[in-house]
Amino acid sequence: MPDATHYIGRFAPSPTGPLHDGALVAAMASYLDAKAHHGSWLVRMEDVDEARTAHGAAEAILHALSALQMHWDGKVVYQSHRGDLYQAAFDRLGRLAYPCGCTRREIVDSHIGVASDGAAVYPGTCRNGLPVGKPTRSYRLLVPEIGQAAELIRFEDRWQGMTQQHLAIEVGDFVLKRVDGFWTYQLAVIVDDANQGVTHVVRGADLLDSTPRQIYLQRQLQYLTPSYLHVPVITNANGEKLSKQNDAPPLDLTQPYQTLVKAAWFLGLEIGKIDSVEAFWPLAIAAWANQRLDRR
Repeated sequence: MPDATHYIGRFAPSPTGPLHDGALVAAMASYLDAKAHHGSWLVRMEDVDEARTAHGAAEAILHALSALQMHWDGKVVYQSHRGDLYQAAFDRLGRLAYPCGCTRREIVDSHIGVASDGAAVYPGTCRNGLPVGKPTRSYRLLVPEIGQAAELIRFEDRWQGMTQQHLAIEVGDFVLKRVDGFWTYQLAVIVDDANQGVTHVVRGADLLDSTPRQIYLQRQLQYLTPSYLHVPVITNANGEKLSKQNDAPPLDLTQPYQTLVKAAWFLGLEIGKIDSVEAFWPLAIAAWANQRLDRR
């Protein structure tokens, strides 16, 4: 088990709407892992894409966490206030970051391939400079070409097991910053984790595919790579991840205990017959420790 005195975990929701059952599963897993390690649990609002941020959503999320007695350590951090940190990290990348003028349609039409997250693999069109007459649309990070030693990113996920990805084949050079000034998730999340000293990342499996990109970027910036654990995600009747974009209903906070038990059940935790939030958390932490702390 990692040294408990050094454990720092976090829950980092995007405030695009109220907390729902799928987000609660990720929040609960990160909270339980932190508490089972006797560590710190931080909350960070990933509102870097201000166009998608819903008015009042951050406050609603914090209210829901408080109502469920999930108490965070320290102040809540907001990505929208941390642009200087992202710019400093971007500047350190030097020539690894380059301007790109490609549209999404042009990338799709290149027919290089499709990544596991459904996005088209970038063909490297602007690697050697913008084509004549093309304006900058984004800034991308150069990844190793096929055959180079760093192309295969491998890591051991505490839930999913050994995971690997060929960046050149499966992703291509990926976006760090849009020309409108918005920073992408891939850059902002690793800068924030490093800045906050996060040692363990526990989040939904929908972000598993992003992790190799983040590890590669951590290496370029000489950041430490945290331990990762990606929990399964709840899906709707159509097999889609339960999300605000799919009109997932907000948590029912009128029955907080039942809401917590449902999330714990999805995580495979046996809690027993109790009827209060106060009684729930000690049993849930013990159940998580018994089932998960042997998986680093």
